[in-house]
Amino acid sequence: PRTSEKTPRICQKLVEGLKRLSKSDPLVQCSTDKSGQHIIAGAGELHLEICLKDLKEEYMKGAGINVGNPVVSFAETVGERTGADGKHPETCVAKSPNKHNRLYMYAEPMDLELCKLIEDDEIKANDDAKLRARRLANEFKWDVNEARKIWTFGCPPDAKANVLVDASKGVQFLHEIKDHCVSAFMNATGGGVLADEVMRGIRFNIVDVTLHADTIHRGAGQIMPAARRVFYACQIASSPQMMEPMYLVDITVPQTAHSGVYSTLNARRGIIDKIEDRIGTPLTQIQAFLPVKESFGFTENLRKNTGGQAFPQMKFSHWQHVTGDPFSEGSASHQIILDTRKRKGMKDCLPDFKDYYDKI
Repeated sequence: PRTSEKTPRICQKLVEGLKRLSKSDPLVQCSTDKSGQHIIAGAGELHLEICLKDLKEEYMKGAGINVGNPVVSFAETVGERTGADGKHPETCVAKSPNKHNRLYMYAEPMDLELCKLIEDDEIKANDDAKLRARRLANEFKWDVNEARKIWTFGCPPDAKANVLVDASKGVQFLHEIKDHCVSAFMNATGGGVLADEVMRGIRFNIVDVTLHADTIHRGAGQIMPAARRVFYACQIASSPQMMEPMYLVDITVPQTAHSGVYSTLNARRGIIDKIEDRIGTPLTQIQAFLPVKESFGFTENLRKNTGGQAFPQMKFSHWQHVTGDPFSEGSASHQIILDTRKRKGMKDCLPDFKDYYDKI
């Protein structure tokens, strides 16, 4: 949940209180977001309730704080190669502010298995380039030459599962702009174009670059804005999608109370994965996947529906695509994007491809 203080004098108290809270409980992470609100991250709903209670009563000595609704982080990804829908061009172009440099790129989705390997640090940025390229070629059908020229992975810690690949042939001065492109890539993957959420599972390929002959005219101030624009243009042109985090819920429940568990899961878009009977006891173990967005109040509801007989445990499992096209009104992902943009104080309309794509 987010907390914001009522008066500036209490602000100091709140900061002190949050410091004490994070010292007393190693599982709590406190941070401040762009809008100046303090965010408390914990291991689950019950844990957060206890933390807030401690914060109010023990560490703040009863000073008032406003607690916002819990916030779920989403991720942005793409569904197909740039221009596969027929409406957008197959390669996106961006010009630098002085119109002397151009970057040509396209994006495509990455294999979800590969995303997981990168997130688990099985494949890292400082691995041996040739061995990594061989593995990508064998397991994920990458072109070996392109796999050797991975410039960087995404912005750590959350957006690591994106790659920037140099797929160009014989471009002059390209190595000089590498650092600027990497900086822009970190910036773009840390907050995508749809709702400023992290990107995940996108591979950007640099196809061609036209640069000015004079070094002064292709500095960071020229290349970085152009690179960011072309990353965003590629994202919009590649059937963008949202991803939501899913919990793996482990529910221990007597066989007599199954119906209560099923009805609670169905009401919250839960998907039952497997059901195992514990031999020699009347208990059953039900494993299900539940969207984190729907998990608030789940424990309470479950206990209500099963007469307090079910015990759920949750942990993060994986990311799942949100249904619907983000650009069609009324779809689930469209609503998520609008809500997130509103919360972050961004414009309450979706970005337009024309704002990021430069006609040549």
